[in-house]
Amino acid sequence: MIRLIEKGAYLFNGNALVEDVEKKGLTAVNEEIQAAGIKPLERLPEGRESAAGGTIAANIIAAHNVSGTKDNYRIRFDSLASHDITYVGIIQTAIASGMKRFPIPYVMTNCHNSLCAVGGTINEDDHLFGLSAAKRYGGEFVPAHLAVIHSYVREMMSGCGRMILGSDSHTRYGALGTMGVGEGGPELVKQLVGRTYDFPRADVVAVYLTGAPRPGVGPQDVALAIIGAVFKNGFVKNKVMEFVGPGVSNLPVEFRSGIDVMTTETACWTSVWRTDERVEEYFHIHGRPEAYKRLEPAAAAWYDAAIVVELDKVKPMIALPFHPSNVYTIDELNANPYEILKRVEEDARSKLENPELKLNLTEKISKEGKIRVDQGIIAGCSGGTFDNVVAAAQILRGGSVGNGEFSLSVYPGSQPAMLELIGNGSVGALMEAGAVVKTAFCGPCFGAGDTPSNHGFSIRHTTRNFPNREGSKPGEGQISSVALMDARSIAATAANGGVLTSAERYGELLHDEPYKFRGDLYEKKVYHGFGKADDSQELIYGPNIRPWPKVYPLADNLLLKMASVITDPVTTTDELIPSGETSSLRSNPLKLAEFALSRKDPLYVGRAKAAQALEDDRRAAVEGGVPVIGEAEKLLVSAGMADAAAQTAIGSVIFAVKPGDGSAREQAASSQRVLGGQANFAEEYATKRYRSNLINWGMIPFITDSADRDKFKAGEWLLIPDIRAAIESGAEEVEARLIGPGGEGEKISLKMPGLTKDDRAIILAGCLMNFYANENK
Repeated sequence: MIRLIEKGAYLFNGNALVEDVEKKGLTAVNEEIQAAGIKPLERLPEGRESAAGGTIAANIIAAHNVSGTKDNYRIRFDSLASHDITYVGIIQTAIASGMKRFPIPYVMTNCHNSLCAVGGTINEDDHLFGLSAAKRYGGEFVPAHLAVIHSYVREMMSGCGRMILGSDSHTRYGALGTMGVGEGGPELVKQLVGRTYDFPRADVVAVYLTGAPRPGVGPQDVALAIIGAVFKNGFVKNKVMEFVGPGVSNLPVEFRSGIDVMTTETACWTSVWRTDERVEEYFHIHGRPEAYKRLEPAAAAWYDAAIVVELDKVKPMIALPFHPSNVYTIDELNANPYEILKRVEEDARSKLENPELKLNLTEKISKEGKIRVDQGIIAGCSGGTFDNVVAAAQILRGGSVGNGEFSLSVYPGSQPAMLELIGNGSVGALMEAGAVVKTAFCGPCFGAGDTPSNHGFSIRHTTRNFPNREGSKPGEGQISSVALMDARSIAATAANGGVLTSAERYGELLHDEPYKFRGDLYEKKVYHGFGKADDSQELIYGPNIRPWPKVYPLADNLLLKMASVITDPVTTTDELIPSGETSSLRSNPLKLAEFALSRKDPLYVGRAKAAQALEDDRRAAVEGGVPVIGEAEKLLVSAGMADAAAQTAIGSVIFAVKPGDGSAREQAASSQRVLGGQANFAEEYATKRYRSNLINWGMIPFITDSADRDKFKAGEWLLIPDIRAAIESGAEEVEARLIGPGGEGEKISLKMPGLTKDDRAIILAGCLMNFYANENK
């Protein structure tokens, strides 16, 4: 079904993927490509380096890279996109960094905090701020319920050969020839103040598709199969996934987009697909024919690695808790339910902090050996597409979801899609079957809507199933389970009374439906302000919208408390800063920070704030010209830094084996920063975007040796002397000292690989805002 080629391959004429070209020689290579219907070569490609420039990705990047070198990118994007749990902080940071206008199109959608009834007026206050900012600085504002962020960008902003930067990790529009990159807010700030997105050259991995999906198989099935093959081994981490091969032509555009949006879960950097007549038709339907151009790799293109996917062999899939890579075929799970679900329960027990919590998934197995499901959700940028909802309706038409525990909710991704689904009878068929159809909203994807019951089992066509991301609160004794599936198999399960069912059983019911796009819905309600900035428009601040607290430059020395030590193999951003109802607080940095690590390490905030209180005492004494006294003095003495009190900042640090998987939200870093965080220790960072968030908030992304893991104890202290000098000098390694009860302590090595000159300047300044403020003086 899926085969990985680690050492790279050539792609000839977009159809023939050939390994070991140099080793095989011209005759053998010609035999392979002639079998694919391609004329024989007169000579072998001249070299991999030049052929690497023949990928689609290489050409798009080259058109946006202003560095003058292929080895280090400095990218200027065509447009930006944010939603309502990120744009307030981004705009406030950009204003503090000197922004006067939005220099490129910037769309703000309102699809995350639109149904959260939390905190009184604060959600709508954020929306009003966003509209006022769009008017003042020249942006595009999409009101709540009109579209989820990525549906809108696909429909209205994508274009072949473009690059779009979004403050959401699922910024992926590759199926439309657009390279989308999801990052934390500070990276968007850089674009808003005319700077670049900097990144070392990324390998390009061919995803070579053959065949066509069997009836009942949907985009989520293909995506989960790929994620299962490449996530744990890091095969595409921080790389570009380029979808090519004859199988591409056998997929409708929305099917491609459904696969593409899930590439985020592979930990790749971005993605792109070859484009064809189907993509051309998509742009024509959406009233933007000029956005299309044919994108194909060169006649001979070199890929640094490859993934071969036989679409006709992919079966309906399920990703069990707690990651999209924990995949099985639905048939396999139904054949061995107790064995597989017991394994999931045991794995969960090792990850959940509360030993009293149990998933109880094996209790979902009936006496007949069937798995009973409590809830189905089809929603968001991955599940709520027109084609997915149509397929669900075709399976459920004339049926019933039943009147028992099982429920089904469907959220079409945009109002234009919703209107067409009403017009063709799909919404009616779903409602007649007992499903609840709701407006465009991302809530089920991040724990702000349709939270299952305690011990509930929910199957979802959304993007993630991380621990507690569905909204349960383990600190309050709650736990539920989410599995990812395709909309078709969710509908099949609903049609079968909530018994887990593969959509292959209903494959003969599925067929394509024509789609008409009602762009007039956007014209009537979306504010289009690019190029029309109005300085007279005042920003409208609600009482919850608070500025960033003062952040200080990096001190000469750091005295840090281990505020949390996390030894799980991977730590998600949802664990670093919970999603769900706390999302409504994202415009108030100090309030939000109170929830940092609350579902992973409830003691973290207390430890960090205790260290921050000592720093407040130290700084007040130094700035007041008086000696440091009390607990702060005792700590400095124990560390041997009493004579350097003015040059030694007290703060906190967390250790995690591999932090930062998942969301792009910058608050995973900024919440640590406003609590006095100065650094992270990790053996590896799960994503480029989390590491970038740390740097942009002035936190040093240290790398530690796995042999030192057991030396870190929560609540203990360590000293990093001369850290400012080390950052200034370009050093890539420093020595720290753990502080024992008597002041003595073991020394450990901390590495800082890959910090650029700009990274170091931002860390020295204390954060990106300070860095730009210094430049603007």
